[in-house]
Amino acid sequence: MLLSLDDLLALLNDQLGLTVSAASVDDPLDTIPGWDSLHLLWLITTLETRTGRRIAMAEFLEAGSLAEIYDVATR
Repeated sequence: MLLSLDDLLALLNDQLGLTVSAASVDDPLDTIPGWDSLHLLWLITTLETRTGRRIAMAEFLEAGSLAEIYDVATR
């Protein structure tokens, strides 16, 4: 289960090999080195599995940063 923003960062770092930190959570997604649309699809599927609930795809796609993704996933 996803509990915190730190858990999200650890997931991205450990599972996707991205280098993200708390300092970059408000940065636009397209400025994260290595980020692409496939990561977004993987992330929504993974977050739905970990949280045990559906995440609104439209809201998820509108998220422009990791902080916004976390907000959508934990509402």
